[in-house]
Amino acid sequence: MRKRAGKTTRKTELINAAISTIARSGTLDVTVADIAREAGMSSALAHHYFGSKDQIFLSTMREILRRYTAAVSDALAGVKNPRDRLFAVLQASLGPEHFDAATIAAWLNFYALAQQDEAAARLLRVYHRRLKSNLLSDLRKVEAGRADHVAETLGALIDGVYLRKALQRDAASDLLDLPKAYLLSVIGEV
Repeated sequence: MRKRAGKTTRKTELINAAISTIARSGTLDVTVADIAREAGMSSALAHHYFGSKDQIFLSTMREILRRYTAAVSDALAGVKNPRDRLFAVLQASLGPEHFDAATIAAWLNFYALAQQDEAAARLLRVYHRRLKSNLLSDLRKVEAGRADHVAETLGALIDGVYLRKALQRDAASDLLDLPKAYLLSVIGEV
């Protein structure tokens, strides 16, 4: 049991180091040695735990997505009203914890990697399907006729906010209100 805890801790250290290293370089053009150095361990140990830089990065994105899922679950806890649940999903999706420079850099590079790596593309599709599913379950109750279209639009707005924040570090904070404003325009103030 103790050995497993050590392995998990080292993997977590490597994942956090990957986030920091990628954020600092602004690209996926970092080496396993760079990531391992940031984590304070050898590149051989990093290879032992993950096998390759791509596997480290995919594990990093899985961790970021796990944190996102936890934020959505926390936001939905105890919320019963479909309208309030929709806003809780948006609030969790646009929470400040998702907008630190390192996380934004990881997302931006993840989108680029998904264009050329099937495992990354699959993970991105899982994220998009999960977001759409979270939105659709309640949109069907408040806007049944256009639920699919509204869910797609909200997903695109959320992605757009991330991209704008990534590309314009000083982007206006009212960007975060765009998906909420759109949802209000669709379902009304009720």
